[in-house]
Amino acid sequence: MNTSTILTISLIDTPEDIIELIDSLGHSDLPTSPPSVYIDLEGINIGRKGSIAILQVYIRPNKKTFLVDVHTLREQAFSTPNSSGLTLKAILESTFIPKVIFDVRNDSDALYSHFGVKLQGVIDLQLMELATRAHSQKFLSGLGRCMDQDLVQTPEELEVRSAIKKRGVQLFAPEKGGRYEVFNDRPLDPAIVDYCVQDVQLMPQLWNIYNAKLSLMDKRWATKIERETKARLLLSQSPGFNGKGKHMAKAPPTW
Repeated sequence: MNTSTILTISLIDTPEDIIELIDSLGHSDLPTSPPSVYIDLEGINIGRKGSIAILQVYIRPNKKTFLVDVHTLREQAFSTPNSSGLTLKAILESTFIPKVIFDVRNDSDALYSHFGVKLQGVIDLQLMELATRAHSQKFLSGLGRCMDQDLVQTPEELEVRSAIKKRGVQLFAPEKGGRYEVFNDRPLDPAIVDYCVQDVQLMPQLWNIYNAKLSLMDKRWATKIERETKARLLLSQSPGFNGKGKHMAKAPPTW
């Protein structure tokens, strides 16, 4: 396992590393409010027709980021048990361990289609933003737009974030001369590591912002978010789910 002590980033690419991650996530004293676990995926065309390269996990209390090398470990990433028999699959499927994900649909589709992981216990950050938005709720926002509009950052922080995103996009986006297969290159390009880490590390700040707004709103909105998140999970794990197209940008019809 390659670990950066400065950035507290760990690349998980052996079964032994997976056990360390499971032990970190399975602590009974890991707080659930605010949520401790934030997750994102990177890969090629994330969904049932694509592949997962990296699963990013940020653990808020100890500020550690784990990059699970799904491309290398494949099934072992999810089926390797720790000494108590707990697996990453069980953690992802647990309703007792809240996991914050931005737009769970394609991530859920990919995890279920390729590895049989039925995500549960999810807090969908995209739906939190939609519920707390003051203007039109007709269309959903992407993570980048949410960060641009809602994060409170110094000019220097914004410059760093923009540079990391730009460099990552140049490496993986075909229209920028990149290739999505860069997520499967080993060793990972340092710029790709930075790209993978950045979003998941900033998600807790967005959760704080949207949760503060939600706490001032009618409690029915929290219920709507929970209900719609469960609907997204069920839909994404269904045979007819299509995670590509304009329909993915539309808000839930009942909102």
